[in-house]
Amino acid sequence: MIWAAGVGGMAGAMLRYALGKIITRKAAAAGSSFPWGTWVINISGSLLLGILYVLTVEGLLPPLWWAVLGIGFCGAYTTFSTFGYETMQLIRAHKRMQAVLYVMSSVTVGIAAAFAGMWLTSYIVH
Repeated sequence: MIWAAGVGGMAGAMLRYALGKIITRKAAAAGSSFPWGTWVINISGSLLLGILYVLTVEGLLPPLWWAVLGIGFCGAYTTFSTFGYETMQLIRAHKRMQAVLYVMSSVTVGIAAAFAGMWLTSYIVH
């Protein structure tokens, strides 16, 4: 199953890179220094992981596909290291309030997105 996680990871990393660049470019063009690219990717990845979790627990997603999508894709698509790096960049640029908002919103909205994905999927499959 390691190969399955690797295949999913390759796709997740490629999408994260491409989507992150697009979102960051648009945010910068709008004058924002907030790291929207990573924020959107981490939140959407949390939502997707919540959905995949319920599908797996309910037996609707085989273990192989959990390895591809949950472990591989979502693991490479979302990024904790970039989150930490961008937080430190905001602090170094003396944008401490943005750093606090980034950390707080990433954690709370990320958990809420995972919960929403789980709840919505449970509602649909039952």
